[in-house]
Amino acid sequence: MHQLSPGELSILLVEPSDTQRKIIIASLKNEGILNIETAGGFDEARQILTEHKPDLIASAMHYSDGDALKLLTHIKSDSRCQDIQFMLVSSECRREQLEVFRQSGVVAILPKPFSKAHLGKALNATIDLLSNDELDLDHFDVQDLRVLVVDDSRMARNIIRRTLTNLGMRQIIEACDGAEAIALMQSHMFDLVVTDYNMPSVDGLALTQFIRNESQQSHIPILMVSSEANDAHLSNVCQAGVNALCDKPFEPQLVKQILYQLLDAN
Repeated sequence: MHQLSPGELSILLVEPSDTQRKIIIASLKNEGILNIETAGGFDEARQILTEHKPDLIASAMHYSDGDALKLLTHIKSDSRCQDIQFMLVSSECRREQLEVFRQSGVVAILPKPFSKAHLGKALNATIDLLSNDELDLDHFDVQDLRVLVVDDSRMARNIIRRTLTNLGMRQIIEACDGAEAIALMQSHMFDLVVTDYNMPSVDGLALTQFIRNESQQSHIPILMVSSEANDAHLSNVCQAGVNALCDKPFEPQLVKQILYQLLDAN
């Protein structure tokens, strides 16, 4: 297995401010990244993407001709660009403004200014998503694990699927909410459920309660992936029987550690 190094990453930096652009480029170069292209806004970034595909887009929140959400939506709707990872770099700290990015499957949300540790963690997550690092389990052949991924965001499901596939999992079925997941569980057997918390119709808490109290698969491990900050909600989820929680955007290495503990604990 070839693990990418930071020097092999190609990055498109979308930042309208010359000063911020210089600061971020210097930080990237300090991490060993040399293949950096820059754009000042949406149209310039879109033009660059027609010519070649970077591994990662690092983007400011706002430009004169659009914003990061417009660019993220563009790349996720273009089949040639869907595998590009996306990192938001923003001074925005209001949770409601950042929620759409957490739900869309971005690899990281960095504050302005960010620390070396912030950037290093985001780059490592990107590398993990681009590399294969199969789980080595004592009790299971990882390729035989049957996994149910539940999230109402297609982009978030894509990044979860990619993470699981990089860990060697091949039998992955997706559901767009808890109601669809319940229907699937009544006709399929699974070894692991990875579910979002916030979903319409039947949310992650209700799905967990169904699995633990009403399904024929009540002992299945459940990993919940959530941007939820409400401690009471998270407490309810844990009491309902979720085995592990991780944040959105999540770190693939953390997911690997959690899954190893869930699946190989006995």
